[in-house]
Amino acid sequence: MTSVPVLEVGGTHVSCALVDTGDWTVSRERRIPLDSGGDADTILGTFVAAGEELDATRGATWGVAMPDPFDYEHGVATFRNVGKFDAIYGLDIGAVLRERLPGPPAAVRFLNDADAFILGEWTTGSARGHSHCVGVTLGTGLGTGWLIDGTITVSAPGVPPLGRARTIMVDGISLEEIMSRRALRRGYAGRTGDTEADVLDICLRARDGETAAVAALRDGLTGLGSGLAPALRTFGADVVVIGGSMAGSWDLFEPWFRDGLAWPDAPPVVLATDPEHAALIGAARFAAA
Repeated sequence: MTSVPVLEVGGTHVSCALVDTGDWTVSRERRIPLDSGGDADTILGTFVAAGEELDATRGATWGVAMPDPFDYEHGVATFRNVGKFDAIYGLDIGAVLRERLPGPPAAVRFLNDADAFILGEWTTGSARGHSHCVGVTLGTGLGTGWLIDGTITVSAPGVPPLGRARTIMVDGISLEEIMSRRALRRGYAGRTGDTEADVLDICLRARDGETAAVAALRDGLTGLGSGLAPALRTFGADVVVIGGSMAGSWDLFEPWFRDGLAWPDAPPVVLATDPEHAALIGAARFAAA
């Protein structure tokens, strides 16, 4: 039985934890605020500060779930013009963490946060027992992870380039520009002139029956369904697991998403069993492999 130290990096926080590979339980979890628009020293210092919260053994292999764009194989940040982490563009994050994390680590293994999410849900959650699994994370951006029998794939039939939903084009528009936080806010602002409303505000207004809010959300979710449907069919998905910060509104979103799929025999579309820990567990499983 081994405890694997892991980090999960988001746009506003870094989560850290130890994950027991015997039963995949999470312990010592902490959540550290992160300014993704800060300078390189601030960002990297926060990564390290999160790791210092853990009593990691010397020579451990760490797992790190990171958003894209990122060179996961080499541990190099490739964020540019995405509204976050611009200051660490081109930096070898792996080298920094190997030098500065407690232990120090023997190795640091990076994977995409959506891949980590679906791998965690396959290990202990809603994708458990399924073969061809797809994770969809709805938040600041749009994430997808594709799994065959517990192995992340970016090259199986139907999987979009790099395994990322943002590479799926619908009428010349990236799917992430149809369904994401900025896409929904833009759609709502275009209908109402309200540029301050965030997704939660739009959802609350839709629940109250506001026409503009309903229309903005419906366009985003039906677009997501129709954009993903060909890939899901070709891939042979037998479950789709939903996570991310918008998942709390899935009861509102699901009918529009299914309208977009237009697929009577679509696989089950289910919420994550453990959305708070799925990516941590997935990062640990990846690091321990």
